[in-house]
Amino acid sequence: MFRVITVEIEDRKDILHFKTKESELKSNDKVIVKSILGEEIGRVVKSFGCVFNEIKNISSIQEILRKATEKDLENFRKKSVDEKKAFDFCLKKIQEREIPIKLIKVSFFTSERKAIFYFSSEGRIDFRDLVKDLAKKFRMRIEMRQIGIRDEAKMIGGLGICGRHICCKTFLNCIEPITLQMAKRQNLNMNPIKISGQCGRLMCCLSYEEDYGGRIYIEDQDELVGYDEEEDLVEDTCPRDGN
Repeated sequence: MFRVITVEIEDRKDILHFKTKESELKSNDKVIVKSILGEEIGRVVKSFGCVFNEIKNISSIQEILRKATEKDLENFRKKSVDEKKAFDFCLKKIQEREIPIKLIKVSFFTSERKAIFYFSSEGRIDFRDLVKDLAKKFRMRIEMRQIGIRDEAKMIGGLGICGRHICCKTFLNCIEPITLQMAKRQNLNMNPIKISGQCGRLMCCLSYEEDYGGRIYIEDQDELVGYDEEEDLVEDTCPRDGN
């Protein structure tokens, strides 16, 4: 019988639902799942009970491939090291050729000899010579994939103004369009600094927080901590000499 679990993909930090027949899987166990890169490693976050399994349409949920073995863990550690070396080499070639792009990330496939180099740039770039350098060095198919600024923030991650890790990196699997009207309907301060995320675009949380009444920004720090000068005056009751 299948049961549903949530898995945090190690490389992307996405948390996704999977199904499994493994009865001994528990939280923090490493598992191998199928992805566009071939295989990816993930960590079991939570296992759901029978009630959830009966309600959820399990047939539409992807099944994990297997519980990760020591060999799997070693292979993915090696893959991570190789990706870091490829990133450094590509960055060096970008600087040598003075190509106006920002390298974001490198991902190697496990199912074939292929690598994707993610980058961002202001416009169209001729990087044919760079691809030749990479193909000659790594002896595999090279794909240069340009991404937008929001996808860049999702890959890199960081902290939002709320002090927590940005939503798109931790739990938002799909980046939806955000409009200024969402902020206006929540009566938020239209200061771009307060409603913009790390990527410089409107914060993703403006979308889903609207459904729960939105958020209220308190401009005055005294008001934030509930400070009132008159109420918080403390009478001096310390004993003095002669009293």
